[in-house]
Amino acid sequence: MPNSDLTKKLQILMQRVDISSFKALSRAAGVSEHQILQLRRGKLEQMRVDILLKLSSVLKVPLSELIATFSTVNLVEEKIAPNQELLQEIADLKIEYQRSQLALEQQRELLQQQFQHSSLQLLESLLLQWPTAAQKAQENPQLAAVKILPLVQKPLERLLQTWGVEAIAPVGVELPYDPQLHQLIEGTAQPGELVKVRYIGYLQGEKLLYRAKVSPVT
Repeated sequence: MPNSDLTKKLQILMQRVDISSFKALSRAAGVSEHQILQLRRGKLEQMRVDILLKLSSVLKVPLSELIATFSTVNLVEEKIAPNQELLQEIADLKIEYQRSQLALEQQRELLQQQFQHSSLQLLESLLLQWPTAAQKAQENPQLAAVKILPLVQKPLERLLQTWGVEAIAPVGVELPYDPQLHQLIEGTAQPGELVKVRYIGYLQGEKLLYRAKVSPVT
């Protein structure tokens, strides 16, 4: 059973950092709820040091304070000297944890830059030619939109193809109504009845991104 005093101490620390539940603490620290239960049961000595480091980081308390708060062994009263090897292991793990966090952040930034770069390459013609085309359209309202359309359509198609995004069906197509893939914007229809695509929808692999908006065929 959880120790009520230790549970209350943990809840106080959680309140300081606006964490409302043990499940939320589990997600924020990246540790299992079982590990948090171990802490509440006073079994800190059985927990791995890396778990304690994660909890101390999320709760914004020094590791030494976390250990002093939840350890059932009173080192001062029993005059047990701290184990130097354990202290060194804690220090080494803390440094390694900080390095890992820094490496992950750097990798995240690099991946984001690579994603932005590849996307800009796919949209290059749109970025370079669209402002000029838009200006010409303002100067000449009679300019046919069909002449400008490829500047938007082709880069967009390339981008969606690269990301594995496919249209459910083209606009204007009539097909059997499937409520999993289609959204009625007017009228009613039963599954299998013919509907007409008014706004396109998209799939990415097996994942539905947007349902196609359809209306009944009268």
